[in-house]
Amino acid sequence: MFKRIQNTSLIFFICCLLCAFYINFNLSPEWVENQHQYQTYKTADGRLVYKAADQQISIESIVDYQTSPIRQAVLDSQQDKPLILEQWVYLGSEGEVVLLKADFHFGIWSLLPAFVAIALCLLTREPLVSLLGGIIIGAVMLGRFDITHQVFIPNIGTSNAASILILYLWLLGGLMGMWAKTGAAQAFADYMTLHYVKGPRSAKLVTWLLGIIFFQGGTMSTVLVGTTVKPIADKAGVSHEELSYVVDSTASPVASIIAFNAWPAYVQAFLFIPGVAFLATEQDRIAFFFSSLPFSFYAIFAILGTLLLSLNITIFSGKPLQKAVLRAQSTGQLDAPNAMPISAKELHHNQVPEGYQAHMLEFILPLLSLILVAIGSFFVMGSPQIHWAFSSALGLSIFIAVFKGMTLKQVIDGFGNGLKGVVVASVILMFALTIGVLSKQLGGGIYLVATLGEQIPFWCLPVILQLMTMLIAFSTGTSWGTYAIAFPLGLPLAWSIAQTQGLANPEIFMMVCFATILNGSVYGDQCSPISDTTILSSMTTGCDLMDHVKSQIIPATFAAILAAILWTSTVWIFA
Repeated sequence: MFKRIQNTSLIFFICCLLCAFYINFNLSPEWVENQHQYQTYKTADGRLVYKAADQQISIESIVDYQTSPIRQAVLDSQQDKPLILEQWVYLGSEGEVVLLKADFHFGIWSLLPAFVAIALCLLTREPLVSLLGGIIIGAVMLGRFDITHQVFIPNIGTSNAASILILYLWLLGGLMGMWAKTGAAQAFADYMTLHYVKGPRSAKLVTWLLGIIFFQGGTMSTVLVGTTVKPIADKAGVSHEELSYVVDSTASPVASIIAFNAWPAYVQAFLFIPGVAFLATEQDRIAFFFSSLPFSFYAIFAILGTLLLSLNITIFSGKPLQKAVLRAQSTGQLDAPNAMPISAKELHHNQVPEGYQAHMLEFILPLLSLILVAIGSFFVMGSPQIHWAFSSALGLSIFIAVFKGMTLKQVIDGFGNGLKGVVVASVILMFALTIGVLSKQLGGGIYLVATLGEQIPFWCLPVILQLMTMLIAFSTGTSWGTYAIAFPLGLPLAWSIAQTQGLANPEIFMMVCFATILNGSVYGDQCSPISDTTILSSMTTGCDLMDHVKSQIIPATFAAILAAILWTSTVWIFA
């Protein structure tokens, strides 16, 4: 069976590789005009500037839209790559200033790298090989045949990639290694089991509550909750599929509705629409974000789904999770028979030196340090400084261990075991980042928006935006990257439909459409095997990646269907 799957996967990859070569040498990309609105203003010395990524950037020159060589009329009449790819222009009679960009896509072929990666994940259950296959396909499509120098080095040599390596390889791995070396995690698990956790249900409820409390979202929540509850849940006999589902589905969904985090500040930058009064300023857009939260039906249902599972109510969980619950109860096996967890086993076993007395405070104090630094830096600086938070936790853990008598050699040994435990997952994250960049460069998101967003009745738009963002996030593995694609394209479309079809309550319609983009992206990110949060949920809970994906996608899809019904009903009745 294994050999047959291996042969099928190889034939599939070779066929896709031949398609990639054909696309590169024979298909011309379709160039598309994209308009990006920014809030521009003049400085005291008269310069016109705009803000992006918290930086003030000058606008050097502006031309009339009708003279721009990258407007759609010109792009349609030429086959070659435009001489320039972006330009500031005056748009319309009111002279709105927008940034015009020339992007391209290869039609449905733009989705090929992501499709290959996901298909190979399902076939082989090997995320590392699958992602590499998708990267090779994308590189060939773009004509970047020297993959090392033209793909990996440019993408890995970025501040974003360096941030991932430092956080997840050094800081997270080091912290988990120290907790294993000092026995702190096991001491905490023993204490919680003795006083609070009496079985699988209470262990899952603790996990669910921590997911609510750690509402910073995304990677931080999955890492923090996963590493905290793993020893408790293992001791209580909770299957790893259940644990990873609860951790993953209380991360981004919670962050999107308890939004005292970096999400509103990031998202509001994509919400500006000229002429829309309630989206005019940054404060207006943040207020609009919070006003739309009651319509985040998917996030609400996702959180309720994890609560029901935590209470051992599995009727809405789907067969994979039900089987995992039954297996753990009847056999005590926390993983499926053929599972291949992506974290090293040594992270989940103590290597406490002889004579060293572990104490639960060695787990709690670094954890408190992590939380306080993250939340404190959010209120002081406007966004949580995750690297500072994990650095403080790791530093405190090392200091306590040395203070209690652990030798420097033993500390380094624990730190090294921690790095070894997450190195594979860190490489997977780097590959996921790379294939996400390639998918964006190939215009997969632009193609989906252009295909799904044409001539539709208003009551269909919320579900179409939901499906569009689910596909983009699933195929790219990022919700925040999907926001950057979908909000600037989807919300202006929603406003245009609200105006042309004469809706009585256009602001409510816009709130619902906003919520569908926000929530659809979260669903796609959660369910994608190439998403960082999916990978980290599996890594920190010790779950096989594809077991997590296949068990989570059923309750997540059920929540998405219920949300779609409510969104459609809301705009039909109230808009």
